[in-house]
Amino acid sequence: MKNSAILLNKRPVGRPTMEDFKFVEQEVPAIKDGEFLLKTLYVSVDPYLRGRMIDAKSYVPPFQLNEPMSSGVIAEVIESKNPKFKIGTFVSGYLDWKEYNVSTGAGLTPVDPNAASITAYLGILGMTGLTAYLGLKNIGSPKQGETLVVSGAAGAVGSVVGQIGKIMGCKVIGIAGTDEKVALLKDKFGFDEGINYKTTDNMTKAIQAAAPNGVDIYFDNVGGDISDAVMFNLNRLARVVVCGSISGYNDTERSVGPRMQWKLISTSSLMKGFTIGDYANEFPHGMETLTTWLAEGKLAYTETIVKGFDQIPQAFLDLFDGKNEGKMIVKI
Repeated sequence: MKNSAILLNKRPVGRPTMEDFKFVEQEVPAIKDGEFLLKTLYVSVDPYLRGRMIDAKSYVPPFQLNEPMSSGVIAEVIESKNPKFKIGTFVSGYLDWKEYNVSTGAGLTPVDPNAASITAYLGILGMTGLTAYLGLKNIGSPKQGETLVVSGAAGAVGSVVGQIGKIMGCKVIGIAGTDEKVALLKDKFGFDEGINYKTTDNMTKAIQAAAPNGVDIYFDNVGGDISDAVMFNLNRLARVVVCGSISGYNDTERSVGPRMQWKLISTSSLMKGFTIGDYANEFPHGMETLTTWLAEGKLAYTETIVKGFDQIPQAFLDLFDGKNEGKMIVKI
């Protein structure tokens, strides 16, 4: 049985291309005692993977050349010599971009296909949902009646952040890149206002119009000019949650700054970056909360599902054109 795999072929300079990936065929290894064989069902592609394609120190090690890429995966146990993982069990975790993986179970979590769609465990009931909930709760500290602005609001994390903000009593304004996405924010996810940054000439004024009482919390998924515009509208004691900076991930030169320190001083605001691992001890509580809200109908989610193992790299590249609504997932 052959095992297709996708390797990092070369480190991208600027925006990644298909040439940065290499498709190979490998043998499926025989499993040993304590191991099991997994068949990949769904693969998550996420903007943060871009940072792992360069050889630089970060919060996670970089991908190695001529080695498989990896990300969040839902897989099914199809052969097992591990009594804790029986054939037919579905698991989620970080696995290589291969059609088949061998594991001992380290880092993998069984998922219940009857509790929710199994793809939800790559999104709203996985790292995506936890990132939204724990980042907003711990850094944003939402209070009833405050105004929350979310950039990249139609993406996987942003769409959840806005909904949680509404649950916590905030007015929520989302920034997205198409009129269709703005409509989705308001009609499906319950955002109060939406702004299409691609058709807006003056973002600072547009945010001021949508948030006449100012911005108390900014959940930043994009960085760049959009974030500058939001920060011009910060209230005193505002909180800026720095989750992502997709606008600059493909820059060939690193931006300097930030240049908005004066605004943080004048408003006594907090600006804090994070990665989800910072709150690992809160994962059980976060999962319980998200699962409850989803079951109660307080949370909705959307997915962009692309079909085919060979489409994984292209789906990843499409993130930088904003072609996804919600979580971008590849079905194998």
